[in-house]
Amino acid sequence: MVMRFIGGLLLLALSQFSFAADGLTASVDKNPVLVGEYFTLTIEATGKVGGETPDTQELAKIFNVGPMSTSSRTSIINGSISSSTTWQMQVLARRAGEFTIPAFSVSGMTSEPITLNVIPRDQDDGTQNDVFVKVALQDGPLYVQQAALYTVKLYVGKELLDGQLTAPELADTQFTLLGKQKEEYEIVDGRRYFVVTREYLMQPNKSGQFTIDGPIFNGQVREGYRRLAISAVGESVALDVKPIPENFPGAWLPSELVHLGEEWKPTEDTVTVGTPITRTLTLTATGVTQEQLPEISVPQIDGFRTYPDDSERKQISRDGRIISQMVSSIALLPQKPGTFTLPELKVAWFNTKMGKTQYASVPARSITVIADPNAPKAPTLPEVQKTEPETPQIDTIPQQASMPTTMIQAEKSWQDWLLLVSGYVLWVLTLGWFLFKKPTPASAKVTSSTVTQSDPMVELNAAAKQGDTKRYYQALMSLTSKLGAATLSDWASKQNDASLSHEIANLQATLYSSNNQQVDLSTLHKLVCAALKQHANKGKVNGNSLETLY
Repeated sequence: MVMRFIGGLLLLALSQFSFAADGLTASVDKNPVLVGEYFTLTIEATGKVGGETPDTQELAKIFNVGPMSTSSRTSIINGSISSSTTWQMQVLARRAGEFTIPAFSVSGMTSEPITLNVIPRDQDDGTQNDVFVKVALQDGPLYVQQAALYTVKLYVGKELLDGQLTAPELADTQFTLLGKQKEEYEIVDGRRYFVVTREYLMQPNKSGQFTIDGPIFNGQVREGYRRLAISAVGESVALDVKPIPENFPGAWLPSELVHLGEEWKPTEDTVTVGTPITRTLTLTATGVTQEQLPEISVPQIDGFRTYPDDSERKQISRDGRIISQMVSSIALLPQKPGTFTLPELKVAWFNTKMGKTQYASVPARSITVIADPNAPKAPTLPEVQKTEPETPQIDTIPQQASMPTTMIQAEKSWQDWLLLVSGYVLWVLTLGWFLFKKPTPASAKVTSSTVTQSDPMVELNAAAKQGDTKRYYQALMSLTSKLGAATLSDWASKQNDASLSHEIANLQATLYSSNNQQVDLSTLHKLVCAALKQHANKGKVNGNSLETLY
């Protein structure tokens, strides 16, 4: 009797304090749904799940799946303890038809599959007229790394409160938004729409057949006092990407049109030595980005100093095409007279319309360089190379051996005697003036260096003190020309001083290059003065009569 009473009490207690049964269920918030419309998938587990989550890999093969959110709950009602875990995610179907949401398994529990009916937009009740998406891509196949313009336009026929428009996606393809989106109004079939336009630069990195899924829009509009949810999806676009030809020379440049042009300043084909020439090369191409434009290789020309400038690049979109341009400037400084030929320049590119390799080029050009007529002529300096005194040569008249040589003395006239006496008198007067003149004070003496100092050297010193690079360059050219050098570079190379040649090159680059090159005029002037002093000392050693330049 007692045992039966105790057993009844235990059954009563268990009935008041029990656990709910475990299970796993899956559900959607709407069925059917429209193509491109998001719906919410909810998976709920009753009981302990031990930190496991549902596997959505099979679901992602059929639908577009958003991020998953997780929540847990535990409750006690009338002594009964229940715990549950919920997972939710936003899911979208891109194509119409009947689809099956697969079963999910968590901690040994399995849900039932769900049959979902996706309705195409043309079977909707007319709400597709409130919002729709259009996409556009240039016609024809693309090549690997060829740039194309992918345009997305969203049309909204009601007051837009908020919304989200996804970006296009494709494996092994890069999409880059160009600038900011454009917002304007358009009239379509007599109805006014708010239009949002986005342009994407698309570059495929792999060849093959692909499909670009259209972008998806989901948002809310105002209708009277209500907020209505709206959605739209753009059409899919088939894409054929061709590989790079194996025999293409140089850097890969796929385009519909490439042009290479040039400009010269000055435009004449004849220039003087030292006159700077600016050569500007412009490379324009469609269907490529500005980074894809190759650098133009300009060969060095004997007789010219070359100072290339940094290239300027830019790109724009026009009429559904990407247009890129690169401008390169090169400063040429002729160093010596003569006729020079600048070779032809070529850039290889692949014509995507014709399917073959072509070349954009500028023809060869001949330039005549003449000596500067305003430059002072170099003086002729005597050459003293022999250490022994030269024997004066006497012009002789060949005579026949059989004829005797007879010396005939000419008789002097009175005019000859007068000139002879006058010369002796002038010599005596000059000697007396030197003997009896008063000594000049040391402060009043004029040194030979001051008397013989040349104008170019005075100009050179003045320009160095003022820091005037252009004036210094002109004075240095005049001075080296007076010393017999054809050009300033030739004079610098003969000094066998690498520092001097380097500083002179910096001086020329400062004047004729646009790359912000600077020269230390003080250092250059010291090197020039040292070279001139060495030149003067060498002249004294060799016995030459040279002007004192330092």
